Amino acid sequence: MADINRRQQVVSAAEKSFSLFGYKATTMEQVARLAHVGKGTIYNFFENKEELFREILHSIIADMKRITEQTVKEEHSFLDNVHESMDVLLEYRQEHELLLKLFQEVHDFGTPQAKEGLQKVETAILEYLERQVKRAMTLGQIRQEDPKIVAFVLFKLYVTLASDWNKVHPALHKEQIKAFVGPFLKNGLSPN
Repeated sequence: MADINRRQQVVSAAEKSFSLFGYKATTMEQVARLAHVGKGTIYNFFENKEELFREILHSIIADMKRITEQTVKEEHSFLDNVHESMDVLLEYRQEHELLLKLFQEVHDFGTPQAKEGLQKVETAILEYLERQVKRAMTLGQIRQEDPKIVAFVLFKLYVTLASDWNKVHPALHKEQIKAFVGPFLKNGLSPN
């Protein structure tokens, strides 16, 4: 039991360090100091910083999956489920300190590991959206198209309106995004 607690201490400390300093500036010494353990203790659980980072990303992706599964309702339409799930995923992404730090690190330094980490998160979101698109196509709610492309366009459309738009224009509220995206997707993906 003590090993499980120590392991969790290390993971929590590493997430804090990555969130504060980014991937590049985080060291195993910092993690050990934040976890109040010896550096050797970390190596009992993780071979290196990369493995520790992957563990944290896996946890973030699992959280995002859990959040979307709680949001999506079978009785709701595809578009309603997309709106709801994208809202919660984008809010999570924007509020999670580690993800924000990784975005900053990629922008400022182009750190390959940070870029790869963000790509894993995006891939998980795209895989989730693709499953929802396939389900909607099977139910005849949207027309038959390449589900990977539809998922990619949906994701990028939401990210652009929720994040990129704000860089030059006043921020859009999620209801404004929904009001624009709904008819746009409904007409563009209509099965008729």
